[in-house]
Amino acid sequence: MAEQATASTPDADRVLWRVILPKESDPLDVRPLYIDEPDNVNCHFTSRRQVQVPPSARVSFASYFNAFPASYWKRWTTIEQVTLHVRARGAGRIEIYRSKPNGDLVHLQGTPVHAEDGWQTLEFDVSLKPFEDGGWLWFDVFTENAELEISDACWLSAEPLRKQKMAIGTTTFSRLDDCVAALLTLGEDEAVLDVVHKIYVADQGPRKMREHERYDELVAALGDRLEVIEQGNLGGAGGFTRAFYETLEHTSPGTVDQILLMDDDIAIETDSILRSNMFARAAAKPVIVGSQMLNLQAKSRLHTMGEVVDLASCVWRAAPGAKVDHDFGAHSLRDSPELHKRIDATYNGWWMCLFPREVVEKNGLPLPLFIKCDDAEYSLRAGSVDMPTVTLPGSAVWHEPWTDKNDTKDWTVYFHMRNRLIMAALHSPYDLRKTLLLQGARVAVRRLFSMEYSTAALENKAIEDFMAGPDRLFDSLVNGLSEVQKLRKKYTDAQFAPSAREFPPPSFDMVKAEQMLHPPVNPAKIALRAGKALVHNLRSPDPNAVARPQVNISANSALWFLLGNLDSATVSNADGSGVAFRRRDPKVFRELATRTAANYRRLIAEWPRLAEQYRAAVPELTSVEAWRKVFSS
Repeated sequence: MAEQATASTPDADRVLWRVILPKESDPLDVRPLYIDEPDNVNCHFTSRRQVQVPPSARVSFASYFNAFPASYWKRWTTIEQVTLHVRARGAGRIEIYRSKPNGDLVHLQGTPVHAEDGWQTLEFDVSLKPFEDGGWLWFDVFTENAELEISDACWLSAEPLRKQKMAIGTTTFSRLDDCVAALLTLGEDEAVLDVVHKIYVADQGPRKMREHERYDELVAALGDRLEVIEQGNLGGAGGFTRAFYETLEHTSPGTVDQILLMDDDIAIETDSILRSNMFARAAAKPVIVGSQMLNLQAKSRLHTMGEVVDLASCVWRAAPGAKVDHDFGAHSLRDSPELHKRIDATYNGWWMCLFPREVVEKNGLPLPLFIKCDDAEYSLRAGSVDMPTVTLPGSAVWHEPWTDKNDTKDWTVYFHMRNRLIMAALHSPYDLRKTLLLQGARVAVRRLFSMEYSTAALENKAIEDFMAGPDRLFDSLVNGLSEVQKLRKKYTDAQFAPSAREFPPPSFDMVKAEQMLHPPVNPAKIALRAGKALVHNLRSPDPNAVARPQVNISANSALWFLLGNLDSATVSNADGSGVAFRRRDPKVFRELATRTAANYRRLIAEWPRLAEQYRAAVPELTSVEAWRKVFSS
């Protein structure tokens, strides 16, 4: 029931979720993430917390950032009832709605507003009882012949939550401009700074943050919260672990009770930090609180809702029921029933993820994996001792989508393969030997037919280094990347020019090449095409084709059933950063095929022993003492 509140400013420790509006500097693309307006209505944002709704309009706060994800609070926290707090001035109506897990809408309550002479404060109590499996809460605003202003709206808990401050950790190598901009954003909101005790930056690049032209501005904004730690390039694992390590070593419980990690190349909605902080404070038991990823290139698009690791294959994918790449500019929350069911994740990427101190103290530090799988492995390890990961809607950062990256073919292939094997050995309850063999054979054949010799060589090195055991993992933090880069550059598919114009023009009939791009579908045709590609790759190439590319194709068209029957091609990177002149080499083909077969035979034979060996090594690999040696060297 709505009632006139006696105080206009609620206790900050009761504020679970502020209703927020775009910044003045934000592009128009983000507007649908904050407010759902009809095409003929244009609200005026007078601040980040205040909006003017014009006469004869209906607007809804059933939006990504402003609807309250009630089902997540019902499932994971002790909050049983929330209160919508709204300050209003003018005339109109405020109506409260909820959704069911299937997206159906339910009207809960509402009230007219007659506050033409000044601000009126309204509060509405709502039970979270119906929200176990899904559903959101929000309010709509109606006006007739006068405008209505809404200010300082928020969702409150019944009682103040126990205070908890956080340390924020980030790491940067070559994205200093992005990193500094993200950190400066934190300093723009006093409410955010009030919950932040320390900000650790693991500065791992050749150009140092202290040399950045905006560094003095950053220090002025963040003060003694900021601590920049210069260290060698230890990858994401070494950079993020530094924040865990510094927090455990140099702060105490009660001073810092949460650690939030975030990437350096993000754009951040700072209220996401407050929401993660409050969610963890309200949790019924310690949970890792992950934030979702919005698309930095198309800002109204939700790139990922939540992810899981499929332990039967140890491959990460979208969580069951999760919608991928949803465009709020085209389909509002109210019109998207697939977004209303609660999604359960098993891990969250460290583009932004919060860890209660208790989780880190019990779970240990991350494994020394440099990059790839460190985030997934950490959550799997925590989940195995009943410390789950929750990916919280309405808490998000904008980040470059991984679909635009080339990390299935560049140097990161090594870390993908080696670290996935480690994760599988540690956490899969299944006998993965047959799965690993089938997956490995299929991928290796495609790589070799596509003249991706460098990636095939890196995957072989990854298997060999995995089989060498866990004792070398800390050494690989320091020298692993240089070894990988050195190996990769031996092969033509990893030698890049700025553009295809650097090479002679293609000699092949492009119409014929286009016809060859049609993938075989029938199993018999697939086998026939693969057989022809195998015979072709064992023959000596045409000398003219080695000197001059037969075709020039895009990254998306560099498929085995085309390249497997060619002698050469210029192929662009997925991100458009360069072009490689791939040349077929039967000798390299045979060497890599033989090496791959031998490595998989050994991997399958030794898998049980290796899994036991890695599991026994986890306590040492994740200990503060082991990481202290790395950071002090």
